[in-house]
Amino acid sequence: MRSGKELNLDSKILKKIETLGVSPKTVKLAQALLTDGEIQAIQEYANSVSIVRLKFNDHGPVHTRTVAFNSLIMMELLQKAGVKTSLEAEESGVFEDSLQAVLCGALLHDTGMSIGRQDHELHSAYLASPILDRVLREVHGGDLQKRVMIRSVALEAIAGHMGNRTIHSLEAGIVQVADGCDMKKGRARIPIAIGGGPRVGDIHQYSAGSIEDVKIAQGKEKPIGIHVEMSSEVGLFQVEEVLLNKIAAGTAKSYIELYAILQGKEPKRYL
Repeated sequence: MRSGKELNLDSKILKKIETLGVSPKTVKLAQALLTDGEIQAIQEYANSVSIVRLKFNDHGPVHTRTVAFNSLIMMELLQKAGVKTSLEAEESGVFEDSLQAVLCGALLHDTGMSIGRQDHELHSAYLASPILDRVLREVHGGDLQKRVMIRSVALEAIAGHMGNRTIHSLEAGIVQVADGCDMKKGRARIPIAIGGGPRVGDIHQYSAGSIEDVKIAQGKEKPIGIHVEMSSEVGLFQVEEVLLNKIAAGTAKSYIELYAILQGKEPKRYL
């Protein structure tokens, strides 16, 4: 049975898509991705492997939907700022094509966690490819060129989301950053509960536990402003070692402002 958090995020994703003034095809694609039985099954098993077997944080349906929603917010901010996506700049497609590729990449980027952590981004790419073929055919029918284009950008986003491989499209960079932004303390709640609290020396869980909120909004000088609110300085590890590295390694860096906010202190700006 799907959780209330999943259903709430589904609603938020669909509402955000509707505000972007896209065609019914993008709504249809989103609905297909969010309700597909195979996608749901692989996300749930990936979460079991991540949390129960590996004692990692959430890599399942809630995480992927959070990444998708983060991606949509950033895509909207770029559009409002007049920034062209790679498909637009290259005159290969329009904004809506980029939006569909980002949505596909975000919702399928962690399917490889169903196999294991090492090289999971590459496992995700080959697991996602036939799913993308099937879902995109439902939406775009015989338009082979569009299906190939969207699938290719989505797979780049999936294979590159860890920040350890070179990516070239802005679309892939958005998914990479959106993934890094899902670091609120609630994401680690299940492995912490199972393990009786953060393990000694596990800086990731201690750090994640201090992240109160991550807000994505229009920046002061750049299109995207990311504000990470934390209750303790240990949260800086998440910002500096996880999110900042993903931003720096990607293609969206020049459009992002990044702030760490600790209660009672001046915000620290990184970008």
